This record gives sequence, structure tokens and C-alpha cells, in this order.
Amino acid sequence: MYLIPRTHRPLIMGRNGAVGTNHPLATQAGLDMLRAGGNAVDAAVAISLAYGVVEPMMSGIGGDGFYNILINGQRVVVNATGPAPAATNAAMFAGGLDVTGPRSVSVPGCLAGLGAMHAAHGKLPWSQLVQPAIAAARHGYGATHRHTEITETNRAMLSRDPLSARVFVGKQLGDLIIQPELADTLTEIAADGADTFYRGALAQRLAAGLAERGTLITAADLAAVQAEITTPIAITYRGYEITQTPPNSTGFTMLQILKIAERFDFAALSEADRIHVLVEAKKLAFLDRERYGTDPRFGQVPLDRLLSDAHADALAAQIDLRQARNNLPAVSEKPEGDTTYFCVVDAAGNCVSGIQSLNSGFGSGVMAGGTGVLLNNRMAYWHLADGHANQLMPGKRVRHTMNAAMVFKDGKLWAALGTPGADNQVQVNAQVLTALLDLGADPQTAVESPRWTSSQTAQGANWPHDGDGKLTIEADFGSLVLADLAARGHQIGEVPHLAGPCAMQVIRVLENGVRMAGSDPRRDGWAGAF
Repeated sequence: MYLIPRTHRPLIMGRNGAVGTNHPLATQAGLDMLRAGGNAVDAAVAISLAYGVVEPMMSGIGGDGFYNILINGQRVVVNATGPAPAATNAAMFAGGLDVTGPRSVSVPGCLAGLGAMHAAHGKLPWSQLVQPAIAAARHGYGATHRHTEITETNRAMLSRDPLSARVFVGKQLGDLIIQPELADTLTEIAADGADTFYRGALAQRLAAGLAERGTLITAADLAAVQAEITTPIAITYRGYEITQTPPNSTGFTMLQILKIAERFDFAALSEADRIHVLVEAKKLAFLDRERYGTDPRFGQVPLDRLLSDAHADALAAQIDLRQARNNLPAVSEKPEGDTTYFCVVDAAGNCVSGIQSLNSGFGSGVMAGGTGVLLNNRMAYWHLADGHANQLMPGKRVRHTMNAAMVFKDGKLWAALGTPGADNQVQVNAQVLTALLDLGADPQTAVESPRWTSSQTAQGANWPHDGDGKLTIEADFGSLVLADLAARGHQIGEVPHLAGPCAMQVIRVLENGVRMAGSDPRRDGWAGAF
């Protein structure tokens, strides 16, 4: 079986470097650093910081990130997720979690991760990497269709904060979004380094702004932040090694889906069969996510068992090819999420597969005083039930849906890929991976192929932990496939062409050194290579 190329966009190729991001200006920032002699880590820092300016609804230095890195043959993961403030506990939210606003803000970790990875592996001066973000904040960038749509959706929330309202509300297509306070903050970070955000002069002003806005974060919370340097987790899938970000990321869920799927001959299955198997695998893997997904400093995540062949065999045996399971234990899902992903491969084969987020669109909607830093609402991801794996505790890192994958063949980098999309991330990642590995699709074809996402009732991440039980699926699969799935018991929620969730980026590295880059047209994504 082979997926026939049918794309809106050309497949981007080059031998010296490739970048895939969700915004053309972020892609340009990464390419500029590669052309200036920087490596993949340098490009990743520039992309990340530029993202926080040109995609402010998705990520920024007021949020978190994970960075799966291959550098000089070494595989490392930078966990740049911050903890719950020391002043928080489950009891203080007895009336329910705050979804937005000051009390929804968790301690941001993104910039600590960028500083740590640059200090360990960067080649270019730190200040040089911040310049594209400073320029975009100082001089502005044009609001895209996607930008204006998300701004309008979040108008009421943004309007509650006068600083956020002044910068973002009321902008139309093509209007310049100018952020002078953020430009000043980035200029200070360029001069003094990432550490100033947590323990320097900037940290003092940031802490004052956080207190002024009513958040629960103190100067001591900021000063305690350190990025964690760890190693990726991995499985083999049909002879390929797939690596992922470890807990408190729930990337292990994607690996579980693939291990279950490996028990079926995908190339021989019908399209409806392949969809059905992946959907049912997702349902089973998400039960494990709910039971075990946590900050490993606060609880055990039994990855050896969860990713074992025996466990995959047992789960695969539960899948009935003719009948969907819609009566699984209610354990919680709100599939929407606003995050951003990027990947970059340099001329030497170094790679960063990175993902970062404010959580919801525009995060908390709150800016930290005059710093221009838009703050996350990651506190909305906690559970409050006593004994739950993801129960809120002070200093604990919340369970993240963010995950960033890489693929290796015979020990060599084969691909990097990922997407924003909260609970949809691992589902769409698995679909694109099986398209690449089982069906021989090129990156752009795999990215633009029709997709689906499963929303189990009461099984997900963001508050209020709901779910409609539907299989949301793009109409491009065709009426026969949709009817087949409905006959198996799937509750179909049909959406139009390219109207499904997520925004994939994929870079595939060929044996001859060519880097193929594919970017999703469902958002503002754009790939570049040279």
C-alpha cells in the first residue's frame, strides 16, 4: 500500500539544513541561524523565541517546553516545564480550578530550557539568537487569518486584562502586532542571558508584575526554576527506533499506540481497518495515561511495563476489528489545545524536535506587569481528586500532553516530527508515523492526508475534563470509509477538508543527505530548506 501524493504544497528539500515551524517568520529565524553557521540548537533557540512573539497565542517565555535533541551523536531531552507555585495545593481550589486569569498561571520554564541547551550545545552568541524575536516585537508582524481567528475567539478573556487587550484585541488581517514592552524584555534577555528571567534584575520586575496581577508565583518560585536534562524514552516499531520525551510528558502514550498497532499488518489492512485499530489503540493507551501520567519526582511511571511487548500484546488482544469500544472506564477529555511545535536538522545531522505552549489560546490572558510577558494557564491541567496521579501539589510539574518525537533507522536520524493539539497530539503523530513507515508516504503527503481524532467521554487533559465521545474525522476519507466506521460503532463527527485539528511538521532525512520537509496547511505552518 502506498499513499498517492496529493498535496497543496510542494515537498521542500535541501542538503544543508531544514526547518519546519507553524509560522513563516519563525522558519526564517531558524534558517537565518543555520546560514550564519549555527547548529540545530542555535536555530531552535531563535525559533522558540520568535514563536513567542509571532504566535503569542500558542507559546512564549511565559510558558513551558520540551526539546528532544540529537547533538554530536548524543541524545538528550531538555525538560523546560515549570512547577506549580509553592503556595498552591488542591484544597485552595475546592470550588474548581481557575481556567484563565491570575490563579491559572504556573511557574514558566521555557526560557530556562533554552538557556540550558544553548549553554551546553550552542555555537552562535546568545544575543544573536534573540535578535529575530526582538525585531518582530519592536517593529511588528502582520496578523494572519489564524491569528485574527484565535484573537476573536478569546476576545472576552483578553479584554479582562488591559495590557493584553491593548496589544491584541481588535486587530484585523494584515494589521501590525507591535509589542514594545516585550521587545524591551527580550533586549534585556539578549544582553544578560536567560538566567536574568529567573534570578536577575528582570526576575525582580517580573516577580513584581506577577504579584501585581494577582498570580500565586513568587520571586522564590522563579529563583528555584532549573531545566531538567534527561534522556529520551524509546521503542522499536517495524525495525525503526522511535524516541519520545519522558514524563512528565505523556509521549509514552504515542509509543504505546504504535506498539499496539505493530501487532496488526497495516499495509494489508483496509483504510477503515487502519483507522479503527489506531482509534481503539488510542482509547486503551489513554487509560494508562490517566492511571500513571505524572511528574516522576512525585510518583512512579512504570514505563518498562507500559512499553513492554507483553503489555502491547494484552492490549492488542482487546481490540475487536468489527466493533468499537465505547464503554471504557470514565477517567476525563477536552481535546482543544494551543501549543506549537517545530523541528530543525542542520548540515551535520544534528536535530531538535521541540514543542512549547502556554496551554490554551493566549494562556491565562494575563501579562506580567510592564514586561510584556504573556503568562500561561497551565494550572488548568491539574486534577484535584485525592490520590490521582496528576493531583495538584506544590512544586510538582503537571502532566503535559506536549511531546516531541524522533525516528532512527540503524542508529541514524530518519525523521523528526510533532504537532500542537493537546490530547490530539499523540493521535495525529501516530497517524503520520504509520503513513511514513507503513505506507511509504513522503512528509508533505503524510501531513496533508486526511486525519481523525478520538475524544473519549471523560478522559483527557484540560479542565473541565470533558469529552463528547466522537470520532472527529475529515470528509476526505470518503463516504464509504465513514459509513464503515459508523457501522462498527464509532460516533462520527464529520468535518470538511483540512478542517481537522493539529498542525504537523515533519523533516525526513534520506540516505543521500537530502532533508525533506513537510508543513501542515491547517495553520500558518511553513517549511524551509537550503
